[in-house]
Amino acid sequence: MASHKLLVTPPKALLKPLSIPNQLLLGPGPSNLPPRIMAAGGLQMIGSMSKDMYQIMDEIKEGIQYVFQTRNPLTLVISGSGHCALEAALVNVLEPGDSFLVGANGIWGQRAVDIGERIGARVHPMTKDPGGHYTLQEVEEGLAQHKPVLLFLTHGESSTGVLQPLDGFGELCHRYKCLLLVDSVASLGGTPLYMDRQGIDILYSGSQKALNAPPGTSLISFSDKAKKKMYSRKTKPFSFYLDIKWLANFWGCDDQPRMYHHTIPVISLYSLRESLALIAEQGLENSWRQHREAAAYLHGRLQALGLQLFVKDPALRLPTVTTVAVPAGYDWRDIVSYVLRIGLLGCNATRENVDRVTEALRAALQHCPKKKL
Repeated sequence: MASHKLLVTPPKALLKPLSIPNQLLLGPGPSNLPPRIMAAGGLQMIGSMSKDMYQIMDEIKEGIQYVFQTRNPLTLVISGSGHCALEAALVNVLEPGDSFLVGANGIWGQRAVDIGERIGARVHPMTKDPGGHYTLQEVEEGLAQHKPVLLFLTHGESSTGVLQPLDGFGELCHRYKCLLLVDSVASLGGTPLYMDRQGIDILYSGSQKALNAPPGTSLISFSDKAKKKMYSRKTKPFSFYLDIKWLANFWGCDDQPRMYHHTIPVISLYSLRESLALIAEQGLENSWRQHREAAAYLHGRLQALGLQLFVKDPALRLPTVTTVAVPAGYDWRDIVSYVLRIGLLGCNATRENVDRVTEALRAALQHCPKKKL
């Protein structure tokens, strides 16, 4: 028998069935789930350290190597969002006092600065206004001045819609004995990316954007140079949960018997496995083409409405996230609120979905009050 009377009664909201609206997600992520991925989320649980689960984990690693275009053995999944992968990279590579050069041209560079400061690194932000990107010359000046052990760049800056060129940056970093860390959360699967050929030492991404999987897992890979830096640390990483040595063992990356580290999100990994299978079946180049063509069509439709794209240079526009300058006289909150009321809010890169969102924007511009200047 219970020894005390319950102070909290069952919540009334939980005594009703769960109700989820049917929405077409057309924001920077998460994206709608294909039927095959939704079906994977309804499969039965298996042991997180069973032989069957290890097989699924190995297949996921191969899928990551494919979408990253890398042969790195140290390739695995972090049990957390893309932001968690950023923290995993920084807490394992950086030690207090290390020099850290950051391309801060949006929210993700700003977050990298914050995390680096918490670790105790000597952080050197290369701050740019929203919409800016980095040239090889600018980065070389920073490398020469600050002599960092690590450079951070965001490939697809979702807060501004900028696509950062990457060719040549890996080679440049290595010339200065610096590692290159790249955020590809918003770009992976939507635009060309070649980890090994572009000399990227640490690459991470998330599950919920162009991969169309549920949020909550992230992909990460480390070059041999990055592994050497992490495995020769003088201090332990500040996080046990994100300690790559432990995670590498649990994900079968060190050829040693696997030891328990944490309970992985088994069901989410089913879905991630299926999302990687879908993009493998489609083909990376076909996925890139799909997003490029859908983005070009979207840009044309937006400009036909009289709207201006925020990123002026077409070569610097991120295909997966399109940013639009707010038209004069309008409050962007009114426009977004109107569009949401008709059920739109992704990475569903089709002409049909482009038509739906642009027609919604056309209606919003007609119905939203225009403010006096």
